[in-house]
Amino acid sequence: MSPVRAGDPAFNPWLAAVLLLLGNFMNLIDVSIVNVALPSIRENLGATAAEIEWVSAAYVLAFAAGLLPFGRFGDKFGRKRLFLLGIGLFTLASALCGFALSMPMLIWSRALQGVGGAMMVPQVMAIMHVMFPPEQKARAFALAGVVASLGAVTGPLMGGALITGDIAGLDWRPIFLVNLPVGMVVIAAGLRWIPALSSDRKMRIDWIGVGLFSLAVVLVVLPVIEGALLGWPWWCIAMLVAALPVGGLFVWRQVRLARQGREQLLPVALMRNAAFVTGVLMVMLHFSAIPGMFLVLAIYLQTGFGLDPMQSGIATAPFPLGIMLGSYITGRFGTKWMPGRMAVGVATLLAGMVFLRHVTGHPPQSFTPATLIGPLAVCGFGMGLTISPLFQTVLQSVPGRDAGAGSGAMQAFQQVGAAIGIAVVSSLFFVRLHGQGGNDYPAAMSHALTYQVCAFAAILTVLALRTGLRGKAETPPRPEKVSGR
Repeated sequence: MSPVRAGDPAFNPWLAAVLLLLGNFMNLIDVSIVNVALPSIRENLGATAAEIEWVSAAYVLAFAAGLLPFGRFGDKFGRKRLFLLGIGLFTLASALCGFALSMPMLIWSRALQGVGGAMMVPQVMAIMHVMFPPEQKARAFALAGVVASLGAVTGPLMGGALITGDIAGLDWRPIFLVNLPVGMVVIAAGLRWIPALSSDRKMRIDWIGVGLFSLAVVLVVLPVIEGALLGWPWWCIAMLVAALPVGGLFVWRQVRLARQGREQLLPVALMRNAAFVTGVLMVMLHFSAIPGMFLVLAIYLQTGFGLDPMQSGIATAPFPLGIMLGSYITGRFGTKWMPGRMAVGVATLLAGMVFLRHVTGHPPQSFTPATLIGPLAVCGFGMGLTISPLFQTVLQSVPGRDAGAGSGAMQAFQQVGAAIGIAVVSSLFFVRLHGQGGNDYPAAMSHALTYQVCAFAAILTVLALRTGLRGKAETPPRPEKVSGR
């Protein structure tokens, strides 16, 4: 079967979106599913504590550092091509992880997974941004929000089920091998049903900018990951300090290239766009709150109250259900009242976090997973209301030609925010837990969730001060023509 082409009645953007989001879902699950398997991996491969840390760190570093560069590569070489290559590399790396016989092999395979994820993820939002007309973008981004949140919650649940089942005596390995059939289906179907969008082959890649950006991300993310665990040694502080001049040098180079009329890795026009910059910072702050919450919540439920990974996953199910409901509602409004919808969503999230902080900090004597239904459902509903208008607002002023760079930048800062949030929230949790003798999990949970309350209060304040994230003289780009090349 030949690929769909421009004007082909067989072309269905929603089918293409499902394939794109399925690939993204595979990546999102892998971020969280590994955490459940770490004890089994450590026992099976005889890993040290440092090696176990790098199973996660190698992926996060490669993924975060590659998001912006590969987003720009998609603008030049074709987003469909980069997406499918990324899926292929991710699937291959998953196989290498599943059959790893040593910790060095597993760690390097995880880094390769991160590179594959960085190749495909920016293309998802970039393709959807230019593939859908303005009146359909709200529903498309709402669907993306549902998938993103489901991935974060489904990972621990699926990981617990696969490890507990010990399929064919493979222990932890199925958490990686499950990606193989999914990846092959996405590649086979994507070759036909994902449209190729126009690309700029004449675009010159700023390789020095690629190096500076990737280095800056590593200088921030690595010490954030390792610092809290190691007690913030001098080299972690030095790396964070060094990130400032490296980041400044990256910005200076982009400005210089713009003045010379040359292509930039991150277009200066985007950096000067108040709507885009403010939106990216809000995305970073927003997504710094959620991963950290689920990390400490899993410890709270499993270690504090003795739930197994499966039960812990079930206990968090109200969150994605709330997201689905919120996304369905907000998706019906299209591009209407986006600042107001964001404000309502963030206010709901704030209320839900206050509710969750109270419930987990003062659990009833007969605590059960059902205790969390109310607060997690409210949090999920607020997140569902927020994601679609937030993503729309950030990307609506990005020209189609720069969609990959804009999407890559947004998601790179999203990952940086997630890393920072996990470090901050886990530090708050364990500092309070150890200060209380190591067994007062309610007090530690309440202390940790203070960050979430402050984060969403800050976002709500920004929204209140700004009537909306509107760029100057910017209009949403028209959908690009699609083909099957």
